Amino acid sequence: MISKISEGVIVSVETFYQPEYSNIANSDFMFAYRITIENSNAYPVKLLRRHWYIYDAIGSLREVEGEGVIGVQPQISSGEKYQYISGCSLSTEMGKMYGNYTMENLHTKKTFSVAIPVFEMTVPFKMN
Repeated sequence: MISKISEGVIVSVETFYQPEYSNIANSDFMFAYRITIENSNAYPVKLLRRHWYIYDAIGSLREVEGEGVIGVQPQISSGEKYQYISGCSLSTEMGKMYGNYTMENLHTKKTFSVAIPVFEMTVPFKMN
């Protein structure tokens, strides 16, 4: 698991290769990732937006940006956690992702950016 804290919010990431959803012959490698967001601030926050940078092993970049995560804009109380699972397909056996969330302090209504740490996705047979 990879973790990073910024602006009082801890973002942790675990990744999983999904061979049952991959098609190696077509260079389509599917990965899932579990994100845990923990609010260590004294105030509640709301996740408004996400912005991802996704790289494959040949250096191709995709950016994904939009409201919330998996269709919701979760509110996370002080000391609470929010967890979700999503996925990403790559055209190579390896890649990486990172990005940021735009959050709102629900007491002051001010927005701030929370870093999502760089995490790697690697097909297990590439590690042998």
